[in-house]
Amino acid sequence: MAKNFYRIDGRTRIILICLVLTSMVLAVFAQVRSHEFINYDDPAYVTGNNAVLNGLSADSILWAFTTGCFGNWNPLTWISYMLDRQFFGSGPAGFHLTNLILHIANALILFIVLKQMTNAVWQSAFVAALFAIHPLHVESVAWISGRKDVLSTFFALLTMAAYLRYVKKPGIARYLPALLLFALGLMAKPMIVTLPFAFLLLDYWPLNRIRNFSGQNIYRLILEKVPFLVLSVAAGVVTYYTQKNIGALPSFAGMPLKYRILNALISYAKYIGKMFIPTGLAPFYPHPREDVSILYALISAIILLAITIVVLYFVKNRRYLLTGWFWYLGTLIPVLGIIQIGSHAMADRYTYVPLIGLFIMVSFGGAELFGKLRYGIRISAVSAAVIIFALMICTYRQVGFWRNSITLFEHTAQVTQNNYLAYSNLSNALGQKGDYDAAIKNGLESLRIRPNYDTPCYNLGMAYYSKGDTEKAIYYWTEALKINPKFPEANYALATALLNKNEVAQAIKYLQEELKINPNHTGAKKLLSKLISATR
Repeated sequence: MAKNFYRIDGRTRIILICLVLTSMVLAVFAQVRSHEFINYDDPAYVTGNNAVLNGLSADSILWAFTTGCFGNWNPLTWISYMLDRQFFGSGPAGFHLTNLILHIANALILFIVLKQMTNAVWQSAFVAALFAIHPLHVESVAWISGRKDVLSTFFALLTMAAYLRYVKKPGIARYLPALLLFALGLMAKPMIVTLPFAFLLLDYWPLNRIRNFSGQNIYRLILEKVPFLVLSVAAGVVTYYTQKNIGALPSFAGMPLKYRILNALISYAKYIGKMFIPTGLAPFYPHPREDVSILYALISAIILLAITIVVLYFVKNRRYLLTGWFWYLGTLIPVLGIIQIGSHAMADRYTYVPLIGLFIMVSFGGAELFGKLRYGIRISAVSAAVIIFALMICTYRQVGFWRNSITLFEHTAQVTQNNYLAYSNLSNALGQKGDYDAAIKNGLESLRIRPNYDTPCYNLGMAYYSKGDTEKAIYYWTEALKINPKFPEANYALATALLNKNEVAQAIKYLQEELKINPNHTGAKKLLSKLISATR
């Protein structure tokens, strides 16, 4: 049977491989069709976002291109959500389906483009298979808010395909489509800003446009990337200022540069470790800040340096090592936290593109190593099958944790330490399910870990209010506003509780504060109008 498979013509073989890749993705990810929204960013991006819930319209498209909502400028991502709402309704199934389709498309495009670049069918197929079913990629696919990753990568891979077409026959008519696709990718998520540098790596291997690093040829290739670099810089500037405007960029006083660099070194090594041993995966890893381990950072730096030395030593006859390794190092730079965005140390979703480099090293290196053995082809085929099967089991299990907010954050609390966000989100999810005692327990645990955290205060207020303890609810909502005077909904909740105590004047005050923060809060508008009319 195996011999007959090798006799199949090239095009049929490619189609069969694409069908196998698709089947693999569906086998591990199809379960997301019954998954719920997650209370981590999904409310901001979909369930609580009126612009998305109103569907696609001229006004919503204008909003998508003009908003810096949540510190991001990603209009194509917003529009993709609006299209989901338009065609599939407001339930989670359609949003999950789009993520799944995009991930399948990414795996297939990666395989086809890499095969066209290298002419190595099986190595390219193995790279695509690892990309398709690796547990580290679950977050980008199973999380509706991970749309940015799968969508931007879709355009990035199409950009690679267009770039390859240009390289084969240079000309402005082939160059401009690549530039346009790159711009579209940046409008989905700016993480792909390093793609112009990745193109230089592809020029080195497998395109072999760089024979050495001197002479006019290298300068011409660099000049060729300038328009791409201009777009990258523009996207970087927009991202920086949109994040800065919402206060998502901790100051160097609040997060000194030395801690950022140490954490970046550790993250580089941890991602590699999780690639080979994908355990303890979570949607949020708290940043250690001043507790970051200098010893771990030093060990990580030694590991990275050692790999770099080995790559450079063998690079003459194994050019794929340089491309793969520096692809990994380079494409991770925007999300290493040197310019810190948010309060996480690292994120599984950040590996969606960078791991392609390591997969190339493993696939092409493994093929070369086994190729020297007597039964190398058979051994490599069996090894690849075992690896893929093991990863599929791990990935299927990991996807299951994303079933709902409770299953996800119970798992997160178990596999991470002092994860204040996990306990806070678990408190919120349990409260919405009516398990108020468990919600209070988890909210208090979140505050124990991070006392100056506004979200669990709000969640505790909701749980106590639902239990009928208005005094404790008022206390925790007041604490939330002390920590964050612009906390969404806290003023409205506090006003509602104060009305139950007949403190109308105070309720009016908090409603007015809520409308300063959120002028479109319909409930606050109606209640304030009613109270003002009643007091006249």
